[in-house]
Amino acid sequence: MRSNPLLILETLDRHLHSEVALYVYGRSALALGYAKAPAACHATMDVDAILPSRDLVALESNEDFWQAQEKTNAELQDSGLYCTHLFEEKQVILTPDWLQKTVALRACSFRNLRLHRPSTPDLVLTKMMRVDPQDRDDIRFLVAQPDSNGEEIRRALDSAVVPAVEEIGRAFAENRHWLLSWLK
Repeated sequence: MRSNPLLILETLDRHLHSEVALYVYGRSALALGYAKAPAACHATMDVDAILPSRDLVALESNEDFWQAQEKTNAELQDSGLYCTHLFEEKQVILTPDWLQKTVALRACSFRNLRLHRPSTPDLVLTKMMRVDPQDRDDIRFLVAQPDSNGEEIRRALDSAVVPAVEEIGRAFAENRHWLLSWLK
């Protein structure tokens, strides 16, 4: 099966000249981070990444990364694939200690990219920023993973840091209610 996220990241890696750590989330994290990810995750057209606050200044000034991203997008433009939506950690629903719980994606072998994904409970939180049937399907998939359990998900929900954006807050509240009733 062709994996669009893998193709995007292989292209990015080919254009990089120095090491870069990326924290992928969204469907690309599911495609690359779980053995039995749904085919729809491999078909996603982009790669989303979270920028940790501690790395923000270094990445913003990393011309190699931005040039590699631009070259990747130019190369993949005709296919409709692109890299990446980059979000500061404060723009995404996560637990306060999300970075300490990330999982290295070692199955992906790159020259310069070092890939990580948030823990499964944190990935669930990232899927709660909007009320969307696809995101809820992804949440169901994540909750069913061996490294996930209802108690960890509940703790993540209780400690979630929700961006101060009204629509995200509303979506989180609605999704929280839905998820807690589904977990019972």
